[in-house]
This record gives sequence, C-alpha cells and structure tokens, in this order.
Amino acid sequence: MPVLFLDFDGVLHPEHCHESKHFCRLPVLEDSLRQVPGTKIVITSTWRLEQSLADLRQRFSPDIANMIQGVTPRYSELQNVPNTLVSYQREAECHAWLWSNNLPHCNWLAVDDRSWLYKPFCRSLLLVDGRDGLTEATACLLVTRLLSLL
Repeated sequence: MPVLFLDFDGVLHPEHCHESKHFCRLPVLEDSLRQVPGTKIVITSTWRLEQSLADLRQRFSPDIANMIQGVTPRYSELQNVPNTLVSYQREAECHAWLWSNNLPHCNWLAVDDRSWLYKPFCRSLLLVDGRDGLTEATACLLVTRLLSLL
C-alpha cells in the first residue's frame, strides 16, 4: 500500500488565498484517492502543528478520513537526521514517520508545492503549483503515480 504525504496550503487550496477558499481543491483530491483505495495518508502540512488529528480528519469525507494514518513529527523534535536530509525538512519528517511506523522501505509519494523542502530531483515528490493548488491535470498525475507504487 502506498503512503501519501499530504500538504494543505498550495495543494488543497491556492497558497495565500482567502479563508473562504480553503480546501476548495479537496474534492479533486478525494476523487483521486478513491481510485487508489489502499493509500495511507499522512499529513505533512503545518496545519498539523495547530490542530489535532481529529480536527484535521473532520475536514475530509468519512471514507477519506479513514485513510489518514497520522501526521509527520516536527522537524525540531527529530533525532539522528541523516546528513543527506538535514537541509530538507519535510522529506526528513516523511522519512522519520516511515521509520517510526516500521515502514522504512515503503513506497511513498509526497504532494507539495514547495520543492525546497525535499532533496533536488526527489522521485517521491509530486510538485503542485501553489498558485493553483491541485488541478484536474495534477490529480491525474497523482493517481498514476500512486498506482505505480502498488
């Protein structure tokens, strides 16, 4: 089963949009995830630092909320970050979650709008344009990439 590390700002809605537009791209994501039902979702968004997992899950449809396994740990609390990941905060958090959940060799994909949080040319990153968020076109890529991890 693939693991999807999910950002919110710039993915589920355009970066820096008005609060009324928050999660406007959520239906696009949910439709995509229904095509890959075994996916495990882990929230990487900074929203995880201010809201409980239960509150974050409530934003999703019940079937998708059930796919959410947790949130990544805070970078500042990580120990033994490999030298190759020290400069790439979000990728380090993804790896830490995988290790702490006994999935160090699991196939994973991160959907994010900030490439600099991952190593250059990270094969596990699906980069989204933060000005638009997840579009139908990038959602098709998401499904293809997740299916390739099965």
